[in-house]
Parts: sequence; C-alpha cells; structure tokens
Amino acid sequence: VQLQASGGGLVQPGGSLRLSCAASGPIFGIADMAWHRQAPGKQRELVATITSDGITNYSDSVKGRFTISRDNAKNTVDLQMNSLKPDDTAVYYCNADLKVLRETYPRYYDYWGQGTLVTVSS
Repeated sequence: VQLQASGGGLVQPGGSLRLSCAASGPIFGIADMAWHRQAPGKQRELVATITSDGITNYSDSVKGRFTISRDNAKNTVDLQMNSLKPDDTAVYYCNADLKVLRETYPRYYDYWGQGTLVTVSS
C-alpha cells in the first residue's frame, strides 16, 4: 500500500500547476486526504484537506488560489494550484488515512506520499 504523488515542476509566478496523488494496493477505505508542503528551511505545513464526503479546508495562505479534489472511485486526490507565487515553492506531500489490513482486521493508518517539488520562479 502506498501513496504516489506526481505533477510537480517549475512554473512562473502567476502560473498554474496540478498535483495528483494516487493510493494503490489492497485498501478497504479512505478517510481524510490532504496536501502538505515544506519549504526550504521551514516546517512542514498543512495546505488543504478533504473529507470522504468532499468537505474541504484550506490554509489562509492558499485560500482562493488552490483547490483540492478527490475521486473516490480512483482513490486519488488532486491539488489544483493557480496564481502561484514564489512563496509557494516547496516540496508537496500528499497524506491520507487508509484502511488497510495489517493484523487481524482492517483499520485506518496514516500514509504519506514521497513528495513532489514545486518551484515558482521566473
């Protein structure tokens, strides 16, 4: 079971980028999904979350510019990033509560993707 993130890259200020993250493996369910980011020399911060019912929440720094969405049939979560700023430069990580079987019965565990670098620069 793993989360695989993709879609990072170099973009100019004001540009857009879409990140995707897919959960794979024997999964019995997915609860909350989220994107976090960590800029150089800074602590990791929560960017956006989405519940299994589609309720979203955003950090103040990205509200109105980023949109998180998920496809429950495909076990994916995306982050559409518009009006990007140099301050958005960071490694972005997807995160999800995945219901998997490790011992006697399936239960939720916290999983993280490997991170994808987003660089906003002219």
